[in-house]
Amino acid sequence: MSDPLVAFHGPVAVERESEAALGLTLTGTAGEGGGEPTALAFSGAAPASLPATLANLTVAAAGAARYRLAGAGGEWQVAASAAHLHHDVSAQFYRALPPRPVPVAKRCLWAVVLTLARSRPGLALLAALRR
Repeated sequence: MSDPLVAFHGPVAVERESEAALGLTLTGTAGEGGGEPTALAFSGAAPASLPATLANLTVAAAGAARYRLAGAGGEWQVAASAAHLHHDVSAQFYRALPPRPVPVAKRCLWAVVLTLARSRPGLALLAALRR
């Protein structure tokens, strides 16, 4: 058997689409640590015996255009021409980037606008400036 394509941790949602190009989509959490939201879509039909939810699922290639799903509930073979894997790494990406500081001029502008918006004459002045 080859290396696993993906190893889901915890519950995995199974979505079937009979009329779509991607007939089977598995959605769950994969990766080390806390993991990240992961979706694996197959260009093929889902096995009829596959339940609606799975737990601790491992997916590996099992030959040409075949994939093996092994989890706590059993083992299934999926015939698919391709598998499309998507890891949502946005949390790690934004954690790695420092926040951009707000320019002083913009902070001063918003302080003035919000101070004016607190009173009726200030609101009237803002409305007059807007025209």
